Order: sequence, then C-alpha cells, then structure tokens
Amino acid sequence: MGTFKIIDSVYYVGVQDWDRELFDEIIPLPQGTSYNSYVIKGEKIALIDAVDPSKKEIFLNNLKGLKLEKIDYLISNHAEQDHSGAIPDVLSLYPMAKVVTNEKCKNFLKDLLLVPEEKFIVIKDQETISLGNKTLKFFLTPWVHWPETMVTYLIEDKILFPCDFLASHIATGEIFSSGDEIIKVSAKRYYSEIMMPYRVSILKHLKLLKTMDIGLIAPSHGVIYKNPDFIIKAYEEWVSEKVKNEVVILYVTMHHSILEAIKTLESFLVDFQIPYKVFNATKCDIGELAMALVEAATLIVGTPVFLANPHPNISFLLSFINALRPKTRYFGLISSYSWGQRIEEQVKNILANCKLEYFPIVLAKGLPKEEEKVKIKELVENILKKHTEDEMVIK
Repeated sequence: MGTFKIIDSVYYVGVQDWDRELFDEIIPLPQGTSYNSYVIKGEKIALIDAVDPSKKEIFLNNLKGLKLEKIDYLISNHAEQDHSGAIPDVLSLYPMAKVVTNEKCKNFLKDLLLVPEEKFIVIKDQETISLGNKTLKFFLTPWVHWPETMVTYLIEDKILFPCDFLASHIATGEIFSSGDEIIKVSAKRYYSEIMMPYRVSILKHLKLLKTMDIGLIAPSHGVIYKNPDFIIKAYEEWVSEKVKNEVVILYVTMHHSILEAIKTLESFLVDFQIPYKVFNATKCDIGELAMALVEAATLIVGTPVFLANPHPNISFLLSFINALRPKTRYFGLISSYSWGQRIEEQVKNILANCKLEYFPIVLAKGLPKEEEKVKIKELVENILKKHTEDEMVIK
C-alpha cells in the first residue's frame, strides 16, 4: 500500500500482509493481517509503533518515501514483535530517535530486541509529550493483552492509537471503515482469539475510552475506524457478562458412537428450539470455534475415551478454551468408552480456569442406547431450563 495520508500531518506507513496464514503458529488468518504504523508530523516527528520484522524492508521504504530527515520519538505501545520487531532498524536509520514507552515495555524491549537503555524515554500514565504544535498523551492499559500495553492519544486531532486493542486481523486495500459486518466479524475473530482472556481488564479500559473525545481509532492491525462507537459498542457487548441462548457443540468421533450421540443431541435441540453450532475437533477452524464461544451460554463436548483420556484433539481444544476463558456459563459432557475411564474428572481438570456449571455427564458403553438417549434429552431440558431462568442469558 505504501504511505497514505490520514489527515494533514498524520500518515499511514504500515504494511499489509496478504499471505500470512497463521498467527502465533496456531491462530488461522483467513483474511491475512496488517502491521499498522503511523507518522505524525509536528514540529517534531513521532512514529507510532513499528512492524513485524518480516516486513521491515517495505516499512523502511515507506518511511523513506515520506522523506523524513529525522524521527524524534518512536512510540512503542506494545512490545510484541509484530509491532516492535523493526524498532532496531528504525533506530539504525534514524539514530537520533528515542523510544518512548512505559517502564515495563522498556524492559521487555531490552530483552526481546536488545534495545539499549540509553535509547529510551520512559513515560507514566497520562503523561504527555509535545511535538511543538501537537501533543501526545499516553494511557497505560495493562493486560490488553500484555502487562505493559498502553494507548497513545493525539489530542489536537482526536486520534486514538490503541495498538492491539480494538484491532482486527485483516489485510485490505481500504484503510478506513465506518463499520460493517465484514469488519465486525474480523474484529470479533481477533477479540476471541487474543483479547477474550482479558475481558475484565478490557471492560475497565473501555470505560476510560468513553471519557475521551475520539474522532478516529487507528489500531496496529486492520482498519482505521471513522466511527469509533462501532467498535467500542461491539467490544462492550463481547466483554459484558451477558451470554446468548446458544449452544456450542465440540466433538470428535472414532467409531461413530459419539457421532450418533451428537445427532441425537441436535434433534432435541431442534425440538426445543435452542440455537446451536457444531464443530468437529478434527478439522474445525479454531478461530471460528473461539468466535462462537464469545457469547454462547453453553458448551457441550463429545469425546470417546482414548487410552483412558479424552481424545487428543479434544484435549488440545479444551486447553485452548481454558486459556481463552470465555464467559460461557454451562457445560455438558457426552462420552463413550469400552473399559475403564475417568473422563469427567480429566475434562474438569483441563477446564480449571473456566467458571462453569456442569450438567450431569452422559456416558455410554459403546453406542448410545435408549438409556443414554433419554439422558441426552434430559441434558437438553436442563439447558433450556438454565437458559430460561438465568438473567444473564439473552433470550
């Protein structure tokens, strides 16, 4: 994309990554991603965030394209390398630049990128730096999503640079968005995979944003929001304690016993008019699974006993869910075995971080028989009862 003028004196200098398929070697990126960076031209020059080191050559050419004779301040909102990886290269090209960040971020950058101590200016919460005719104000936002994260606010132009906060994984030639469903889906995927474990902290920081006069939100992944309320309201929905009258079914089957049980479960969910989504643990997109869990009230897992344990594909995805800590409120387990098992105990141990109310297990020896089918119906009746009576479930 090259450089792009956002408003007078504020420029986009980031890089679109159309081909990246995985993030953190686990998270699918069906729409690619971007590494956004911004130049503010005041009497002094500020650069907001750097980019992933894999794209540093394009990034440095973008900076050269602006014919910058100097960079006074390199603002690092977050130390993770997709936003900081090119910092050493910027400092090499512009040796007069100082890295402006908070104490924790400074220490991370020293460890991750070997940036020397003398290159830093350390700021505190709500401190400002003047560019002469423009002013940058910094707000510490710990645990969005690392302990050192912060956001930068350009006071005169009412632009918020929140780095990963409010971002979306999408590569696009349209840098601005007023808000639409495609962008909301990519932002929800980003939230569910990366931000969901920190929703309590995020709620607090959203309250901070509501006190600010924000005209544009320019994150370090995805689009720039011309309508800040669009993404802020979406986040308020996602981080609230409210869930929806929905069931997520995650299963794996080896010899069709679990598949038969899941078919029975689906038929009863249809009869009781409870919306649901089904994910096969062998081949599902974990981003789609994470998005489904953002607001679903209940998770049902179906797994055969595999060498006295949950099936490995289920164990992996349950560990992933445990790390995400969704606000899902209820959990049901359907299992099939041939000899000894301790499946319920093991599943609960994997999900130790999740605050779940557990329904009675449905356990079949081999194929589900009439007795298990009755228990599956009782499971769905319990789901309906909980969803109906729970004030936190949106009907």
